[in-house]
Amino acid sequence: MSEPIVLGIESTCDETAAAVVQGKNLLSNVVASSMNEHARYGGVIPEIASRAHTESFIPVVSQALEDAHLELSDIDAIAVSAGPGLAGCLAVGVSGAKALAWSANKPIYGINHVIGHVAVTQLQFGDVPENTLALIVSGGHTSILRVGNIATDVQVIGTTLDDAAGECFDKVARLLGFPYPGGPHIDRHAQLGDPHALQVPQGLTQGKAAAEHPYDFSFSGVKTAVARWIESEVAQGNEINVDDVCAALADSVANVLSRKTIAAAKSFDAGTVIVGGGFSANSQLREALALAGERSGIDVRIPELKLCTDNGAMVAMLGSNLVSAGVKPSSPDFSIDSSMDLNRICME
Repeated sequence: MSEPIVLGIESTCDETAAAVVQGKNLLSNVVASSMNEHARYGGVIPEIASRAHTESFIPVVSQALEDAHLELSDIDAIAVSAGPGLAGCLAVGVSGAKALAWSANKPIYGINHVIGHVAVTQLQFGDVPENTLALIVSGGHTSILRVGNIATDVQVIGTTLDDAAGECFDKVARLLGFPYPGGPHIDRHAQLGDPHALQVPQGLTQGKAAAEHPYDFSFSGVKTAVARWIESEVAQGNEINVDDVCAALADSVANVLSRKTIAAAKSFDAGTVIVGGGFSANSQLREALALAGERSGIDVRIPELKLCTDNGAMVAMLGSNLVSAGVKPSSPDFSIDSSMDLNRICME
């Protein structure tokens, strides 16, 4: 049997994206972002994002098929992000994907967007080994997953109890007056600063809390600590060194993420760690994970930057895995799930 050709559609937040894969070969990948429309508000506005998805859906899907030199009739299956994400945004993508599937009489898979971040690394690194761990870091998610089989067996072993790493960066970025999205600005300034200039807390890494939550994360105290430090410096008439603040923040978050992830890999005897999600573009995190993996003899797979952010390739790639594994397609009337459980790979 030839490798399946899958059209993947993504609309969980502010990117409308579509891609076509054949097996593990990427044939096209088109992304339209509405990020600039949200910048003035300091964050994503769901109504604006949903409208942008509606306007971009047909052009993006059409371009993805054209770039792949295929017609919709050539596609074996359609995969679409069914959650987690913004409800209105998900509804646009899923409704459009269902219409395409119905019109072309193709099976459809409503996939878990977060697990797509794991699957997309196959385009760069090949198959996911058995008993792999995945660190997912994005604006809304910070989780460690145990991947027995990318198509049938994914379990959460650790997650954030409050803010995700990306949310933490965005909040501190606003304190420092950076425009949205703040993460890239913090990254750039962090490369120029002293990571030891101020002490940033590392939640759930000491004492009883660490014992009870060995693979969980907490970043809520970071913003508060940084805010109080800035207030104290201002009150004393000191000038704020933005580079140092960013460096200390980035070093603290990267340290916690890398230490807990490698500890989990050792505990579960996992020889491979896959990193995914938009925050995995952060240079301090990439460096910390690569170094920790090298020291521990663990294969840390960090994707190239274009595969870190939301895209259709991640959706299509997970869909390709589901088709190849013989997983039953989703029901034609499956629902979106804005808070989709990370243990669920595909909607029934």
